[in-house]
Amino acid sequence: MPTAECNGQTLYYEDHGEGDPLLCVMGLSANTLAWALQVQPFAAAHRTVIFDNRDAGRSSMAQGDYEIRDMADDTLALADHVGLERFHLLGYSMGGAIAQEVALAAPERVKSLTLAVTFASGSAWARKLTEVWGARRLKQSWEEFVDELLLLNVSEAFFELDGAVDYLRSMMLADPHPQPAEAFVRQLSASGRHDAAGRLPGLEVPTQVIGGERDILVPIWKSKQLAQLIPAARLTVIEGSPHGANLERAEEFNQLVLDFVAS
Repeated sequence: MPTAECNGQTLYYEDHGEGDPLLCVMGLSANTLAWALQVQPFAAAHRTVIFDNRDAGRSSMAQGDYEIRDMADDTLALADHVGLERFHLLGYSMGGAIAQEVALAAPERVKSLTLAVTFASGSAWARKLTEVWGARRLKQSWEEFVDELLLLNVSEAFFELDGAVDYLRSMMLADPHPQPAEAFVRQLSASGRHDAAGRLPGLEVPTQVIGGERDILVPIWKSKQLAQLIPAARLTVIEGSPHGANLERAEEFNQLVLDFVAS
């Protein structure tokens, strides 16, 4: 099991394929399993590095609160560990917030930046949401939490597909490394405090923003706002897509990432 000591954390990671490197940063609560439909197509064209953020999967659990910038430092330390001097960077949801901070801290290392279903900053509303959602999570069983994640991440149309939700639910419940409730609250709270909006207009990295038209977790207006803040950013909206585009719309999502990296 490959791990790296990064910024005071022990990060589990996987290294797939060869070629121009692509470093992928996953979102809230999720671990490397969430990249299941991306690894093979990405690794066919790129050296693809995926990992578990602190407080998720097989990485270490934090001992207290932290910020998105701390998670960006984790990511850069991992890039150093695996020898990625320059790389393409993909961030998904909370991972997109982390990727923003990586690109702002070390723009010379980021060849291209893809920010998927993510946001430039939190707000008073977002911080209240994290407070309410975090308190609810502490009272939920893992099974109840998985059911809530399904409702937030896949579409109504997906629920109508025979057996689709049952299959995905069973896979999530079978995860051998479920995230502890306290770890979710720490990640969620850090996400609510993220604020890069005032610094993004100075970012000079080729950037693509991918939004989901029917994303109820990170609504599409946040993707549009993010693209407007970053000079010359390309905005792509996946029609009809929920937050979990990497799962429900994997083929389309993968092609958008690979085409932009190739360009």
